[in-house]
Amino acid sequence: MIRIPYLDLKAVNAEVQAKLDQAYARVLDSGWFILGREVRAFEEAFAAYVGVKHCVGVGNGLEALHLILRAYGIGAGDEVIVPSNTYIATWLAVTYAGARPIPVEPDPRTYNLDPARIEMALTERTRALLPVHLYGQPAAVEPIMAIADRHDLVVIEDAAQAHGARYQGHMCGSLGHAAGFSFYPGKNLGALGDAGAVTTNDDVLAEAVRSLRNYGSQKKYENERLGFNSRLDELQAAFLSVKLPYLEQWNRHRQAIADRYTEIFSKEPGLIVPYVAERSSHVWHIYPLRCTRRDALQAYLAREGIETLIHYPHPPHRSEAYAFSGYPEGAFPLAEEIAETELSLPISPVMSLNDAEVVAQAVIGFLKTG
Repeated sequence: MIRIPYLDLKAVNAEVQAKLDQAYARVLDSGWFILGREVRAFEEAFAAYVGVKHCVGVGNGLEALHLILRAYGIGAGDEVIVPSNTYIATWLAVTYAGARPIPVEPDPRTYNLDPARIEMALTERTRALLPVHLYGQPAAVEPIMAIADRHDLVVIEDAAQAHGARYQGHMCGSLGHAAGFSFYPGKNLGALGDAGAVTTNDDVLAEAVRSLRNYGSQKKYENERLGFNSRLDELQAAFLSVKLPYLEQWNRHRQAIADRYTEIFSKEPGLIVPYVAERSSHVWHIYPLRCTRRDALQAYLAREGIETLIHYPHPPHRSEAYAFSGYPEGAFPLAEEIAETELSLPISPVMSLNDAEVVAQAVIGFLKTG
């Protein structure tokens, strides 16, 4: 039987294995493991890639968003607009800051935060808008920024899935007032452990985040803020510096696979294929095929040796963690519908187009079973 993994990280890393080994040896030989030259080098390179003045390396993507909120002074009594359909980390960042996440339903085509619904959710307590570039497609930032300008709000991008994605020619991570990135190993730009970063053009925010990530200190034993321990370490920074030059090439390969999937699936009435908005460059961290018989399709593909995932089976408002929010079933029907029908197909920079064809034909085979 064939076996097509959802994501073969061993094969991804094998492409740059020699350079990863050199990076490891360089860090080990340096004897410096926290906030040193490797972190600075990656911060400078990633800021240049995104097109912003500042990149601040932190422990992970959740903490990137959390520290941005803290740095802006957003906390108890404040509200932050978030998508109803996202990974729970987006909501958790708001909750950790002491503020309240206010869910807004997505555009049913792009699955990203729907600007047309945002203003209805605003109150006098709203301080920020937190759009997610879900699955690797940029959110509609231009109308979101227009809303923010009218109401004097901060726009914080959750760019955890959008490394290299572009909106109207501009890179995700440079579109709002600040952005949080995750470099979790499975991301388009992934470390070999947890890692994250904040990007911004705001000098004051960048300084605050640099302090907050390091116990509220920029000079050892001088603590100007109540801070945290959330530092991108030297080893992960070195690994990310190795991978960054390959990101554009890897994204193009993902796009080729996604294009082939969509070409085949768009002819099938039993499937909902992803929609790519005009003037947006999707980097396909996830290829989210939708099918009303999703669970049966996933089981069928598993029997064929094809591994798939579901992103995400439970919207945050239906999680046990947010039961205290009191949202009843059906409170956010679009988020619930997506959660019940989405299936993530294999896609990666090392997956062959032939394997993509095999996956696509297996899906078609399932549809023919009735």
